[in-house]
Amino acid sequence: MADDKKKRTLLSRLKSRFRLVVMNEETFEEKASFRLRPLNVFVTFGLGAILLIILTSFIIAFTGLREYIPGYADLKTQRRVLYLVQKTDSMEAQLASRDEYIENIRKVIDGTFAKQNPDLKSGAPVSAYDTIHKLHKSVEDSLLRQEIESQDQFSLAVNDNSSLSNSISSFLFFPPLKGTLTNRFDPITKHFGIDIVSNANEPIKATLDGTVVLANFTSETGWVIGIQHSNNLFSFYKHNSALLKKVGDFVKAGDVVAVIGNSGELSEGPHLHFELWFNGTALDPKKYIAF
Repeated sequence: MADDKKKRTLLSRLKSRFRLVVMNEETFEEKASFRLRPLNVFVTFGLGAILLIILTSFIIAFTGLREYIPGYADLKTQRRVLYLVQKTDSMEAQLASRDEYIENIRKVIDGTFAKQNPDLKSGAPVSAYDTIHKLHKSVEDSLLRQEIESQDQFSLAVNDNSSLSNSISSFLFFPPLKGTLTNRFDPITKHFGIDIVSNANEPIKATLDGTVVLANFTSETGWVIGIQHSNNLFSFYKHNSALLKKVGDFVKAGDVVAVIGNSGELSEGPHLHFELWFNGTALDPKKYIAF
């Protein structure tokens, strides 16, 4: 009974009405007044505290402020850690591969390397290479090998048959310069070559293997270089700005021998005048070379 009486007394006090008055201390003039109940005050402050806690938790959880709380890491740090983990895994794989390679090299040097392939399944048949008998070369095979090995390994000739030894069609020519043809071959006007225009400082290349037999300057054709090829083929490269080979040099097809230029009295602009001679006769290079 006493406990019930105390509870009713406490509840009645909480529901009791009070009046909060704000007055001037000097004049005792009432400025404002509020009707309050202790229960309402407790409920209001309790709800306000709960809302403040929820708002603070939301701000900390979903904003950048959580970075300043011990135990939370920022996104940059997390990305950096992930990158370092991946990098570490990659380095471990590379180190393992390198260690395995070094171990295999050591076994090879020591003579302890397994003769059988470790990837073979147990019981798989292994080829008996020591039972293979050495094959004997036939006379025809030996003659063919000797003939092939005696030929010039750098020759661009298609074949060496006697029927084609005096034919220009038995050669594959390398274009000395890629560009635009401005003046074609015309023996009537004694223009025994073609003129090719291209970019400045473009390299001039040898059309076939051969030996440089001419490399000098003339007043009419400027810097000129001539190359003697096999089968009495000869090529001329005129109006160059510079020569990169000298007399006696051996060149291969495609080697740079000069630089395009505009030297000589007969030149009217940067270009290459290219001539091709066979058995002392001037040929039209466009029939045999794709420029």
